[in-house]
Amino acid sequence: MTAYAVRASTIDDPVAMRRATAEVLSLALIDARNRLLQSLAVFDQHGSLAAGATTSPLWLAGHAGWYQEYWIARHVQRQRGEACDLRAPRLASIHPRADEWFAGPERRCDGLDADTLRAYLAETLETTLDLLGSGAAGDDAGLYFWRAALLHEDRSCETLAALILERGLPQALPTPTARADREPLWVPATRWMLGSVPGGLVPENERWGHAVDIPEFEIDALPVSWARYVAFAEDGGYDHRDWWSDDGWAWVQLEGRRAPRYVEQLRGSVLAMRQGQLMRVPSSQPAVHVTRHEAEAWCRWAGRRLPTEPEWECAAATAVSRGFVWGDVFEWVGGSARAWPGHAPTPDGLDRIPPARAQGVLRGASWITRSRLKHPKARRYAPLQADGLFCGFRSCAI
Repeated sequence: MTAYAVRASTIDDPVAMRRATAEVLSLALIDARNRLLQSLAVFDQHGSLAAGATTSPLWLAGHAGWYQEYWIARHVQRQRGEACDLRAPRLASIHPRADEWFAGPERRCDGLDADTLRAYLAETLETTLDLLGSGAAGDDAGLYFWRAALLHEDRSCETLAALILERGLPQALPTPTARADREPLWVPATRWMLGSVPGGLVPENERWGHAVDIPEFEIDALPVSWARYVAFAEDGGYDHRDWWSDDGWAWVQLEGRRAPRYVEQLRGSVLAMRQGQLMRVPSSQPAVHVTRHEAEAWCRWAGRRLPTEPEWECAAATAVSRGFVWGDVFEWVGGSARAWPGHAPTPDGLDRIPPARAQGVLRGASWITRSRLKHPKARRYAPLQADGLFCGFRSCAI
């Protein structure tokens, strides 16, 4: 295998990419930008670039370029990585309205068109790669902002895929793998290092690794499938108050829900909106676009519970050889988003810890996620009612 082939294969390795060298990062950043532009072209093709009920695809794509420019090209202390002084002055943007469009919380980009955006994305990436190739990052710690920029752009591509589905665009997004059901797994009691230790890129919400005791537990080998979820709905799952938390039942009543998002039929078989049309979904695919309210209600109905974060992480890291499958859907776990002992914030604010108990936690990855992000330590946060994400769940014995 040639040196180039080795570097190209590394860009899909979730462990190696957290410590990626400048050469490998260059390939990965180009790969991420190509995917971003492909997604942007879908909206452009169908005249759906403008802002709607959610964030504009123009803003999502543009913010990826702005992040690179703000934290790399304009950041005079970029080579200091996380040790940078946030009060240090920055250089001016290449576009006079870039900060107006992308720096504030409004997520509006009035006056931004597709041609201007593409030119901005091209120029910001060129500068990012030039600085990376020139050795401007310095040592390993100085690569922080390039590694973080890759993480941010890959996640932006995920969000654009969710927006393609939300807007009903006829784009052939891939679908999760249909899998034959498997028996749950028993995982023995252990002392586990939850979270990540220092070294390379460590997202803020994984800081820092700390030992926890985990009693033995039984956990599903697979995320809950549509077949298992349909049984809940057919048994009146959305009609019985007893299965729902107070907030969950309030959500059901307010939304008038009788099925997860995009699902039109949940009796006998599943009919859902996919690729801009109503399609029959294989019952052996994992249930997806499920809120945590729904996941918790299903667990109460089934006499089970959501796994804890330590249980999920331990199983994902140790039980794959025994049939534990993850990475098909993001998975809700019990508990709420919180900082871990020794938590240290990052300067750029990616994965900032939300207020206590304000959001739930998702573990794993989805079939849309780039392979290089499928790390068993990865965490995401989302409101309990979030259903636009590619999220499902699995359960544990009580």
